Amino acid sequence: MGIREALNSLLGNTSLPKANLDKLFAISAASVTMQSEFDLRPSPRAGICFKPIESSEYDDARVEIEELLEISSRETGSSFRIITDEYRFTWVILEDTDFEDLIGGVHLVSQTFMEKGLGDYLLCAIFRFEKGKPVYWVYHFKLGRFYPFIPLDTKTRDSAMEFRIRALLEKDLPIEKEIAKWYPLWGIPL
Repeated sequence: MGIREALNSLLGNTSLPKANLDKLFAISAASVTMQSEFDLRPSPRAGICFKPIESSEYDDARVEIEELLEISSRETGSSFRIITDEYRFTWVILEDTDFEDLIGGVHLVSQTFMEKGLGDYLLCAIFRFEKGKPVYWVYHFKLGRFYPFIPLDTKTRDSAMEFRIRALLEKDLPIEKEIAKWYPLWGIPL
């Protein structure tokens, strides 16, 4: 470690790796494995969560995202809505029966944020799968990796199933290895 890295680390100025948005497309191949091995079906909903900020760049990005999603919706038949949750985070919720269109929509929104210089405000993308209960795959933008989140109720999660599904999909998805970074996201609006 060089002196610059050591000082940055001590001062808390370490930077996280930049998200590789192409990794989002890995969820497509993983969905095939989940369907065949666990009978998990992709939900017709996906979402992106980001921290809102007060700036003209953010306002411009939000307007551009809405315009792009309206154009995309006419072409794909998908729909979208933008909401603010109880913690004041903003969500773009996409709905489409074609899973590939959902992935494309998530990529479109993420790419627009990155191009506008707002990538640091992207928190996560969520892909929902179902088999009686929701199974979420969370793409953490700052880590550039996925992790599973399977809530049982508002305070507990199915960790055993999360580990099983992780083991099955390690070859299909870039999965976060540090389990401590598998943050629970209670109240996902999907």
